[in-house]
Amino acid sequence: MVAAAERLVPCPQCRAPSPYSPANRWRPFCSPRCAGVDLGAWASESYHVATQAPADADDNPEQ
Repeated sequence: MVAAAERLVPCPQCRAPSPYSPANRWRPFCSPRCAGVDLGAWASESYHVATQAPADADDNPEQ
């Protein structure tokens, strides 16, 4: 069996090349530090998913 070429992807945090394989525990990050920095940004709400505010029931008189 021939081994597939290792796929390198940029680390989402520091942009360093990072192997995207089961051998990399922190994939897609390059290190536990970059994974922790990203987790901290989510926990402190520095990142967020954009959503639309729900419509009020008063805005739709047909219901």
